[in-house]
Amino acid sequence: MSVVSAWAREDLDALSTRGLRRYLEPLDSPQGPVVQVGGETLVNFASNDYLGLAASPSVRAAAAAALERYGMGTGASRLVVGDTTAHHRLEARLAAFERAEAVLLFNSGYAANTGILPALVGPGDAVFSDALNHASLVDGCRLSRARVVVYPHADVEALSRALADTPARRKLVVTDTVFSMDGDVAPLREIVEACEAHGAALMVDEAHATGVLGARGAGLCEELGLEGRVDLRMGTLSKALGGMGAYVATSRGVADLLVSRARPFVFSTALPAALCAAAEAAVDRVEGDPELRERLWRNIRRFAAGLRVEARGAIFPIILGEPERALDAARRLREAGVLVKAIRPPTVPEGTSRLRFCLSAAHTVGHVDLALDALRRAGVHHG
Repeated sequence: MSVVSAWAREDLDALSTRGLRRYLEPLDSPQGPVVQVGGETLVNFASNDYLGLAASPSVRAAAAAALERYGMGTGASRLVVGDTTAHHRLEARLAAFERAEAVLLFNSGYAANTGILPALVGPGDAVFSDALNHASLVDGCRLSRARVVVYPHADVEALSRALADTPARRKLVVTDTVFSMDGDVAPLREIVEACEAHGAALMVDEAHATGVLGARGAGLCEELGLEGRVDLRMGTLSKALGGMGAYVATSRGVADLLVSRARPFVFSTALPAALCAAAEAAVDRVEGDPELRERLWRNIRRFAAGLRVEARGAIFPIILGEPERALDAARRLREAGVLVKAIRPPTVPEGTSRLRFCLSAAHTVGHVDLALDALRRAGVHHG
């Protein structure tokens, strides 16, 4: 055994002992409300495909047409020779959707968040980050080399005090709008007011709000009418839009700066044009077919009523405590035909391992009721 293999074996054994080792489990079917996994047919409550667009015929047709026109790979970064008209069409479509001056595409939400923050702030600056922000925002803060001030989750008073007490050349606040593991919503209006009072810029991650919240599905900023008061809005193409990639909606000047300075943009091969065309078709569906969101929210309200909790969005955590309890609950639900994954540290804090249910417009009433019944029969209760 090589030296590094011995290291890996030691660490894997330690993870297994703590119930924290991960395993890959490939699907034998398209993404959807019902999937084939390891020879089993399961109702899928583990996916972020909130509007059921990942396997949508119109989205697949747009991707197939672009594949015929542009081929598969882009061959280079956009700054070299990987740029296509499909990228520019999607950026223009997303700018209209977000009612923003400009949009710039990234290859993933992780690439966007770890690229945008270091491009805007650095030594001598300060970033203020919610304690439960996504790992990509946490890593973006670290990579920026700015001073990082972590404020308690959704605590606007603490944020305001930190903004007032922290000297810095530039101040940037970053927060998820819908928190990916808890499903709760940031107090965004109050955060905007705090930023304006203290001369700070604001960046939000709308990954789990895009397609779910807002009259047109453009996210929490749209729902609250705050589009013009938030400096940067990161959205993803990989959740409600059913594809892959991400974008930032911002001013033209900021977008132009990111083209020159955001390292994941500058140094990554461009997204395939087929993915851009698929995302454009998905945005058209989100804006043009409000019944999609209505179906999603009917399912959300039904599931929330079954759990006797407030319907805040498509994500429902059932917190069980230790990893072994979450793993055992996931196993029992799987035996009842329900696929939901155990979420464990470091994705969530120690002592808060959970099941994370995600609702989709593609779920039927029968699917929702099956999950609720399986939870009752398995003795798994919302905490």
